[in-house]
Amino acid sequence: MFTAPDPGRVRLRASARAVLGVSLAVAACLLAGLPLPAAILGGLAGMLALFTVADPTVARQAVTTALLPAVGLPVLALATGLHARPLERDAAFVAVVFCGVYARRWGARGHALGVFAFMMFFATQFLRARPGELAELYAAVALALAVSSLVRFGLWCIERRTPPPAQPAPSPARGLARPTTRQSFQAAFACALALAVGQAVSGERWYWAVGAAWWIFVNTASRGETLVRGFRRVLGTVLGIAAGLLVAVPLHGAPVPTVVLVAACVFGIFYTAAPSYSWMMFFVTLMAGLLYGLLGVLHPGLLALRLEQTLVGAAAAALAVAVVLPVTTHSATDDWVRRALLAVRECTAQSARRLAGDHAADPAPQVAELELLLARVRVSLAPLLHPLSPLRARRERARQVLAHLDDCARQARGLAEVAADPEASHDTRLIAACRRVESALLELAAPGENGVGPAAGESAAGAAADGAMAGQAGPGAGRALAQQAGAERVLVHHVGTERALAHLHDLEAALASLAAPLRGGARGGLAEG
Repeated sequence: MFTAPDPGRVRLRASARAVLGVSLAVAACLLAGLPLPAAILGGLAGMLALFTVADPTVARQAVTTALLPAVGLPVLALATGLHARPLERDAAFVAVVFCGVYARRWGARGHALGVFAFMMFFATQFLRARPGELAELYAAVALALAVSSLVRFGLWCIERRTPPPAQPAPSPARGLARPTTRQSFQAAFACALALAVGQAVSGERWYWAVGAAWWIFVNTASRGETLVRGFRRVLGTVLGIAAGLLVAVPLHGAPVPTVVLVAACVFGIFYTAAPSYSWMMFFVTLMAGLLYGLLGVLHPGLLALRLEQTLVGAAAAALAVAVVLPVTTHSATDDWVRRALLAVRECTAQSARRLAGDHAADPAPQVAELELLLARVRVSLAPLLHPLSPLRARRERARQVLAHLDDCARQARGLAEVAADPEASHDTRLIAACRRVESALLELAAPGENGVGPAAGESAAGAAADGAMAGQAGPGAGRALAQQAGAERVLVHHVGTERALAHLHDLEAALASLAAPLRGGARGGLAEG
């Protein structure tokens, strides 16, 4: 895990900055005379600000960070005010869950604000905060956000040199077809169920089940993704509890070693979040045990209870995605594959315009969009590619789809590079080959009868579309196109044009090969349902 690729050392620097920012935030709270529970909340607020705020520009990140108190402080007041009124508290918690997930429709800012609001309600239960402590909690959150912002935007602004990765454009779906709307109902159902069952398991630590259900829904879009994430959360929790028994319990809350280990956990959370959810949960669980040690309430039974509540939350999330507005892995993947193919087509179209002499045409943005969409295809197919997946035939088809899409992307990148060479322009045969590839891609990715599935955001008719796609752009059509392009390659002598036709030939072959596994998906589906 710690040897995973880290281009530019971005994860390493972000993790080190997080340790510095959170440490200074907690130190500032303690130096201000705030009690330990308030300082813990301040550290959490600083960590969330550094972890969840991921807008594409530094200016937008600063605005989002400034907005965090606007949602966090009212939620703190609500949670502490309802501490002695369980029914109202539980209803308010579920409402915060629904609103927090629904806010993701507004992109990175909505996601960060929603997470912060949820965690303020959660932390109030964790700390058992009362209304009389609200002023101290307010001061801790405000001070921690100020200090962590000073580190992020002043002392160590990584984003000015390496901006965070962009995200693919959101689906244009509306109503219940919009992923954020659908997940709002799913998450609210899951958290309500986790809350009820969690309270039956423990009247004191029920909020762990709610937290598990909430976090399982982050960055998932289908039933399979949610189930895999739930499994990884349970795995990470089990490993973290084992480490807690070996490390946190024997420490008995000793301040110096506990603080050092908490800092190491903060580093681990940030460093492993992107490549491995299981390892991130390991560090989260270990850190929670260490904090309970500082509060003087840690014992082995408490760690065992955390595992029970995590299982409750994971089961609630699994049930929610199965019965509440379910979206299968097949339909989710169908949408992302279609969008990726359309991006390849647009890249080819821009390259053709460039080769025809239109210097305003630029395929580079489409290449960047394609990379983002391929990343989403990988995430969507992760349930099938998981080593424990019992669907071996579908796993092989999923592997083939990824391989052929990667090949399409590689050829599109190469074509874009050739199109940037002015000497390769104005060749009619090359432009004609681009047009043929565009037509093939349009047939392969067209919605309805002639595509891999419905328009972005829709989830119906995926299997029927796969069959139509195989018929419209099958291996025979691909071979014919490839033979035509190969004949043209013999006639062309300019090295740039020769390279472009080679990329087009290989792109046509990749499209022909891609039809087969997708046609198999029409009969049995790439995934469940």
